[in-house]
Amino acid sequence: MTAHSSARPPQRVTVLGATGSIGTSTLDVIARHPERYRVHALTAGTRREALLAQCRVHRPAVAVLAREADATWLRERLAAADIATEVRAGEAALVEVAEAGEVEVVMAAIVGAAGLLPTLAAVRAGKRVLLANKEALVMSGALFMDAVARHDAVLLPIDSEHNAIYQCLPPDRGDGLAGAGVTRLLLTASGGPFRGWAPDALAAVTPEQACAHPNWSMGRKISVDSATLMNKGLELIEACWLFAARPEQIQVVVHPQSVVHSMAAYSDGSVIAQLGNPDMRTPIAYGLAWPERIAAGVEPLDLFQVARLDFEPADEQAFPCLRLAREAMRAGGTAPAVLNAANEVAVAAFLDGRLGFTAIAEVVEAVLDACPAVPADSLEQVLAEDARARRLADQRLSLAR
Repeated sequence: MTAHSSARPPQRVTVLGATGSIGTSTLDVIARHPERYRVHALTAGTRREALLAQCRVHRPAVAVLAREADATWLRERLAAADIATEVRAGEAALVEVAEAGEVEVVMAAIVGAAGLLPTLAAVRAGKRVLLANKEALVMSGALFMDAVARHDAVLLPIDSEHNAIYQCLPPDRGDGLAGAGVTRLLLTASGGPFRGWAPDALAAVTPEQACAHPNWSMGRKISVDSATLMNKGLELIEACWLFAARPEQIQVVVHPQSVVHSMAAYSDGSVIAQLGNPDMRTPIAYGLAWPERIAAGVEPLDLFQVARLDFEPADEQAFPCLRLAREAMRAGGTAPAVLNAANEVAVAAFLDGRLGFTAIAEVVEAVLDACPAVPADSLEQVLAEDARARRLADQRLSLAR
């Protein structure tokens, strides 16, 4: 189905994390289809200049920043430009624009644990949620998926790998993967900028090197996660929840060209893959228009130019974060939330020059050992363990100085 009725009113969209790479790509796709979409709200952390520029173009009803001082700054400049956008500040404002009654679609693209509460609010309000914030699902797992079912929300994965798997699976999976005849999910990884490096060569890696991803344009935190393969570990956990899979049903396959975005293996021997140029506008357009298809501004894949596709196993000796993520998912309960919290603290310290690259995994493993998994029975329990893991990670960083 590709046609769009001109009589259908435009859908209202809130973009959580509008100034990041996913947010800007989302606005690019929206701008290509003004008859289909209207921006209701844009949110950012502290990037007030970038949010001002977006408000000038997209004229949202609401804009949200983390701090009141930045909100005041933005409010004054929008008033001077005669732009009627309402400006709010703080976490409560994020939740409000995520669950607003006039909003039909929410792009959840805030990086890290900060995206959990507004994303969950959008789910509880029964929205179509385009999930680019993998940490929300990593942290709250069963609670998140239970909320999706209970509130009849539509959850569409935007990470290129999960979006690919979503497209490779039948729409009605019945009793999970087995009911659909699926034996394995093949989660592809570029391998990051240090693919093939020996473990002892990684100790001297700098933040600039870690953020220089060979294929994708991403923010600094997710670029470091890609370099350590923690990003792939978080995606493994996310895939388990999205597709009701066990960790052993998911195989990570390093594919340096980033053309095959992921695959599903079936019991009859078939392997179905989704291919495309490495451009996040493709899965974003898929999520916005599903079950229809719309132009994303992405060039068609030229297989003759690609010429070859390579695949190899992930090196968990050099990149232990992938192993730690799989172990956390097997442990269950609050272990994935602890993993994510410790990683966020360690990555921030690495980017600040306070921690070595290989020490990121060491901090995460130490915190996981110090925080045995307990049942994730409530959001309060998850957030308490998240806070505890951050304190322990900070303590370990202090001892290392």
